[in-house]
Amino acid sequence: MACLAWLLLASMGLIIMNGAQIFFCGADPTDGFTAVPLTDSNFEIQWPYNLSRGDRYSYVDGVHKFSVYSTDKPLRPDSATKPRSELRILGYDYSSGVWQFEGYGFVPNGTTGTSVMQIHRFFSPATVLMLKVYDGQLKFYTRQVVESDIYDRWMRINVIHDVDANKLTVYVDGVRRLETDGNGAIKFDFKCGVYTQTEPSHYMESRWRDIRVLKKD
Repeated sequence: MACLAWLLLASMGLIIMNGAQIFFCGADPTDGFTAVPLTDSNFEIQWPYNLSRGDRYSYVDGVHKFSVYSTDKPLRPDSATKPRSELRILGYDYSSGVWQFEGYGFVPNGTTGTSVMQIHRFFSPATVLMLKVYDGQLKFYTRQVVESDIYDRWMRINVIHDVDANKLTVYVDGVRRLETDGNGAIKFDFKCGVYTQTEPSHYMESRWRDIRVLKKD
């Protein structure tokens, strides 16, 4: 649910109640941030090792399309991880400061049991955040619903990681939907796509466009 233009007090952080859910409306999540330069060299694509990249990834008209089957191989022969088709941001690994991932994501109906965005952590545990899809809901891991009814629509997703304060904030369509603690300072990077999790559908897909990485001014 996005903030409506006629809510004149939204810019002041008005809280809107809708049933049991609370939506926080206010300033744009990118205010105070500056986008870093990104080129094709900053996008590392990971896919099942026994296939060609084009079998599980395409980039057409500005849209990255990621797909994977639950029976696919991992990204490397020596990897014990589950099948994935993901984009990893290169060149902007970080261990301090306030960083943000922004992208427009689309998940087709039927995809379930997959991570579509994550903040990878260089040492165990392997992530500080995962946004997973289960039965039409976007969840923070499996603990908390971030957004409902996500199938077959584009969503603007902003994920802010304040390493020094050990805080994570997730916005969907400009609305703050999650704020939670991190799991400590180390080295991190951003990823999006599809990465198989528990009880997956046989086929998983997500699409992403207008991907940006931003840093707090």
